[in-house]
Amino acid sequence: METAPAMLDPAVSGGDAPPGMHVHSADREGTPPRRPLDAVRLLSLDAHGRALEWIGWQHAACLYARDAVAWTLGDPCLLVHGGTNRWSGRRSLLELHPIVASRGHARGKALDPTPALNNPALFARDAYLCLYCGNRFNRPQLTRDHVMPVSRGGRDCWENVVSACFACNSRKGNRTPQQAGMPLLAVPYRPSWIEHLILSNRNILADQMAFLKAQLPRDARIAV
Repeated sequence: METAPAMLDPAVSGGDAPPGMHVHSADREGTPPRRPLDAVRLLSLDAHGRALEWIGWQHAACLYARDAVAWTLGDPCLLVHGGTNRWSGRRSLLELHPIVASRGHARGKALDPTPALNNPALFARDAYLCLYCGNRFNRPQLTRDHVMPVSRGGRDCWENVVSACFACNSRKGNRTPQQAGMPLLAVPYRPSWIEHLILSNRNILADQMAFLKAQLPRDARIAV
């Protein structure tokens, strides 16, 4: 569904634009001030509307330029100005929408793939809290703790790992929470793909959040 262009803000610097190319934000009138370009990510869908991943404006611009965009949702959030046509004297312009469905891209039979387990995704799932002491930490101050230690047969999987600060991880050591007298504040779980997308982006635009919230499973555990 194509949408009309939004009111344009002045140019925003940054975003690694090639020489001769300029990128502008296109925030709606009355919305908060413009965001840094590197903070804006577009939601990529397959042609059937299934969410695939977050992409940067450079990747999205390539899809538009190749005419590989099947349809879009939301008002344009970025404008990309390219070179000037020597014959017409007109400069090229791409309006990038917050949600972009691509032709020929499909996720296959797995409608809800398991997100890869890595520390950034884990810390986001646990809201940057240590699930033993309950305090909030920055990413460098958190570690991945195995509820059932690997040395005792525990697996490195979503259901057996939690975020823990260095102090709590060291105190727990090679013990279970029960043995260490450190009860968990929440039960670890495997997030759905939609939950993972929400957790992995701190700068989700309103149109993107509305779309993702509508796709959340009924048993979703994250607060949005």
